[in-house]
Amino acid sequence: MRHLLAAISLLPLVAAPGRADPPSPILTTPEAHDALSYADPQVARVVHVDLDLTADFSAHIMAGTAALDILAAPGASRIILDDNKLAIADITDAAGHPLRWSVGASDAYKGAPLTVEIGAARRIVIRYRSSPDAGALQWLTPALTAGKTKPYLFSQGESIENRSWIPTQDSPGIRQSWTAKITVPNDLMAVMSAERLTPKGEPAGPGQHSYRFRMDHNVPPYLIALAVGDLAFRSLGPRTGVYTEPAMLDRAARELSDTEKMVDAAERLYGPYRWGRYDILVLPPSFPFGGMENPTLTFATPTIITGDKSNVDVIAHELAHSWSGNLVTNATWRDSWLNEGFTVYFENRIDEAVYGRERAATLADLSWDDLQRDIKAAGGTQAPGTRLHGDDEGAYGEMDYNKGSTFLRTIEEAVGRPRWDAYLKGYFDRHAFQPQTTAGFLADLRAYLIKGDAALEARLELDRWAYQPGLPDNAVHVRSATLAKIDAQVAAFDKGAPVASIDASRWSTQEWLRFLNHLPRAQAPARLAEMDKGFGLSTSPNAYIRSAWFELAIANRYDPVLPALGQHLGSVGRMLLIVPLYRDLKAQGDWGLPIARRIYAAARPTYHPVAASVIDKILQ
Repeated sequence: MRHLLAAISLLPLVAAPGRADPPSPILTTPEAHDALSYADPQVARVVHVDLDLTADFSAHIMAGTAALDILAAPGASRIILDDNKLAIADITDAAGHPLRWSVGASDAYKGAPLTVEIGAARRIVIRYRSSPDAGALQWLTPALTAGKTKPYLFSQGESIENRSWIPTQDSPGIRQSWTAKITVPNDLMAVMSAERLTPKGEPAGPGQHSYRFRMDHNVPPYLIALAVGDLAFRSLGPRTGVYTEPAMLDRAARELSDTEKMVDAAERLYGPYRWGRYDILVLPPSFPFGGMENPTLTFATPTIITGDKSNVDVIAHELAHSWSGNLVTNATWRDSWLNEGFTVYFENRIDEAVYGRERAATLADLSWDDLQRDIKAAGGTQAPGTRLHGDDEGAYGEMDYNKGSTFLRTIEEAVGRPRWDAYLKGYFDRHAFQPQTTAGFLADLRAYLIKGDAALEARLELDRWAYQPGLPDNAVHVRSATLAKIDAQVAAFDKGAPVASIDASRWSTQEWLRFLNHLPRAQAPARLAEMDKGFGLSTSPNAYIRSAWFELAIANRYDPVLPALGQHLGSVGRMLLIVPLYRDLKAQGDWGLPIARRIYAAARPTYHPVAASVIDKILQ
């Protein structure tokens, strides 16, 4: 059945109303097996999801139906879905006839297999509701929003959390188109990562209205995303705009005003943007990531709104995912560098096109810093966690991002930018709307770029980059003149230069990070006090700066920062800016661990379940 299903996987479906694209292929090679999904897509797989759900803000559940269109091999009689704490009422075929189903043993991380005896049915309807503690969903009280008057809901599906509110095959290698009808209270707006068919909603009974959405392209299911809240919209260009709470709208629109330029720059580099609109949703502070590349609607943290556009590289990153990640997707999370490493490289090229070579060099140089940090933290150059092709949950830290992008930058240096750009554009075209593996990418490189050139093959060391730990000797380190000046300031400060002698009034976030992160970790209390008073670090409106400062203060057990540290950890939900602080506090043992636990006890209810689960493990 494996080979037969692969052969028919591109045939169109009759039972998928409104579909524009035929089903995407699946990969059947051993390295494409997804150990984090219970699905057996070579026997039967989901190709389309049709949701009809109501957001219940009092019970904190999504309730309704999911209709799934199925492609099955001849003779297949069942389909296995992924389920995490869904309360299933019944499952029927398209005509309403009940089908037998069962939920297997549950794993704390993966959830459980949901097996449906489909017989001849190729469309099934599941009536269900999510759990109030669904891992993908965060229900915010009005107090946790900018407006303070209305509740808020948002989802975060990557990597395997969407199975907690959508019963489907939750694997990045099983791409699916989808539609949705979402019913919400009249005073709230629903937005999703798809074409918005009813921008103003439609009546849906007393006190409620519904929004309809359609994603014609096949996407990995982790990219189905939802947000509901008191939202306003402002256009940023012909096909770009920003959604956020009204109180945030002016600031967000000013900060993100270059978004249309970024889309234009990305298209000039690697071909057409294929998703229609590119809008941004700026979320409340509890959003756990910098951004999430949900198609047509990037979800973004408010921490990037700093007033100087120095952190809009996050938007360049999420936009770049429209090619690397959304268009061509890692088939399993073992190869997540194919999403993130490509995207960091592409993001940097967008930054260069819009803001200039030195801005891009500054960001690339900081990425190198982060790479060295992660290699050290993973256990050194021989540690397994420093491999690109990693375990089921990916490589250590941000290795996927920074080692992956350094790999691609090294290839660019070896073959020249024009040849490399032509290859990448072709790569995205050849594999559009398909899953990919490390082995598949290397095969493509050899076929379309190396083309039998033995000397080039030897110089690139492809297999060492992909499968071995550490950093190969040919790695390219881009150096920034801007950061070299900061390094001189670090050296002067380390020799005793007073804070008053350093003019940091025009430093970007990146310059601040270089300065704070490169200072020696051991600092006298008087020196720390001088820094905090002179630079206003504990009260900086920039969460990136505060986080880097708190890391330094924690390393020195500097008690005066504790009130500000508690406020920071209680008001920021982005994992990049809080998880290292909890980890550092724990490392400080009898001083830091009680502090971490005390702060976390108060802050945990404000965090997304994804962030809370990570910090739970740190502090257990």
